[in-house]
Amino acid sequence: MTALAWTIPIALFLGGLGLAGFLWSLKTGQYEDLDGASWRALDDEPPERRS
Repeated sequence: MTALAWTIPIALFLGGLGLAGFLWSLKTGQYEDLDGASWRALDDEPPERRS
């Protein structure tokens, strides 16, 4: 029974941490250009240099 007293709060904390990380990634725009990233991975030309 004491194992549940430790396991349940730890599981809730880790779930909340994962949810906070997911919401942060949505807020910062990590999922905005999914198609562009896949095409850039297949592109053979080197990236243009910015100065």
